[in-house]
Amino acid sequence: MKRILALAMMAVTAHRAAARPASAADAAFEQLRNLAGDWEGKDEGGSVVHSSFRMVAGNTTVLETLRHADMEEMLSLYSVDGDSIALQHYCPTNNQPRMRVVPQSDDVKELSFDFQGAGNLKSSSTGHQHHLVLRFIDDNHIVEAWTWREDGKDTPMSFQFKRKKQ
Repeated sequence: MKRILALAMMAVTAHRAAARPASAADAAFEQLRNLAGDWEGKDEGGSVVHSSFRMVAGNTTVLETLRHADMEEMLSLYSVDGDSIALQHYCPTNNQPRMRVVPQSDDVKELSFDFQGAGNLKSSSTGHQHHLVLRFIDDNHIVEAWTWREDGKDTPMSFQFKRKKQ
């Protein structure tokens, strides 16, 4: 029975891979997958920040958990959506911004996610994460530059991360 189940799972995986040709979004998602593990860094003020990335939902989604000394835990989900990468952010402010990026090449050095809307956002003037630029410096260093928007005013927050050694 286990062998049959394993063969069925291999067939499903092969079918998924054959159903959609490789694209710039797939290359970008592979970069996100490669972030799996624990990261430690600092914000622009020198405060310590932690992040972890792991694969969920049958390896179709990357879950990031971000913890900063001045904020409660935040979650972000990244997944391929056609020719783009979709981001759903779960914020301690109890709104859920949706962002998207359409990668332009297979050589991904940066992903710039643009706001698409949000769940539980009473108005566009309510504070929310509005933009994310994720820079891939090398295999062990990334930068996350978030933009918080409230009452039409943008406030940048930048986190420089280094992969923690296992």
